[in-house]
Amino acid sequence: MLNRGRGQMADLPDMMTAIEISTPGGPEVLVPCQRPVPVPAAGEVLIKVAAAGVNRPDVIQRKGLYPSPPGASDIPGLEISGVVVAVGEGVDTGKIGERLCALVSGGGYAEYCVARYEHCLPVPAALSMAEAAALPETLFTVWHNVFERAYASEGESILVHGGTSGIGSMAIKLGKLFGLTVIVTCGSDDKCAAAKALGADHAINYATADFVEEVKAITDGQGVHVVLDMVAGSYVARNLQCLREDGRHVTIAVQGGMVAEINMAYVMSRRLTLTGSTLRPRSTEFKALLAQEIYSTVWPIVADGGLRPQMDKSFPLTQAAAAHAHMESGDHVGKIVLEV
Repeated sequence: MLNRGRGQMADLPDMMTAIEISTPGGPEVLVPCQRPVPVPAAGEVLIKVAAAGVNRPDVIQRKGLYPSPPGASDIPGLEISGVVVAVGEGVDTGKIGERLCALVSGGGYAEYCVARYEHCLPVPAALSMAEAAALPETLFTVWHNVFERAYASEGESILVHGGTSGIGSMAIKLGKLFGLTVIVTCGSDDKCAAAKALGADHAINYATADFVEEVKAITDGQGVHVVLDMVAGSYVARNLQCLREDGRHVTIAVQGGMVAEINMAYVMSRRLTLTGSTLRPRSTEFKALLAQEIYSTVWPIVADGGLRPQMDKSFPLTQAAAAHAHMESGDHVGKIVLEV
């Protein structure tokens, strides 16, 4: 049931501009199209999108390797910000007009997008819509994997690969806010300098140094408590060499390959924990609980200005292909967003 609520919301268009994947392939397959404006179902809100974050899963989906979950839009885009213009059954019409950012299962690269209201967070007045759109995917992912799955705690250390990526920059910022020593790897000296400017305690250029040996030197041979891994493949065995006894290894992407060969006797002797997760296919109930925890634990810091996403570059919605090309170039530091 579509409840448009206040009179000024009654003139919503029937069609909208969206970005579709015309066929699996390179950035050029992202093309503007006309799609019907979605109708919010029970528990959902319709958001007039101001900005949408660009994330690595969008790139993988574009290549045909990460299909949308059942029931999700085939339009890419997993995080948005904007204003509520209509609500579904069970959502108070008083929510119309609220500035929200949201974690969505798809559909973000569009002028309008539906979101579960319980997966939304309010946009503080001091936060731009572009910044708000750059928060949900990385914040939800890093919080869950570093602090819930790897149960990192104040005084511990973490190794993060891809220190200047959206995930990497958020891991640096959250890690420092919650008392972690943060070591990152990057592919150049310039990227290492950028990561240290973001707050990383140590940055290792993996192109010129062995990160395993560097981590051992930094930690006086003890190793780190946690590894946040986005590479997988051959990196896993090397990551385990970076862990101290009782260390925890969390994989959140497999950019280096889905198969890893490791010495299980080493895992046993050092009592290591290997885990990992993907956020997009998780249940609506799980995401709602995660949103609640972030709202109570992290969002007050956001509202006070203590946490902001590292912003790289904004592109118009219709230039989504250029945004993807920029991401795949590896030149970005922080988040890329599309602005509507």
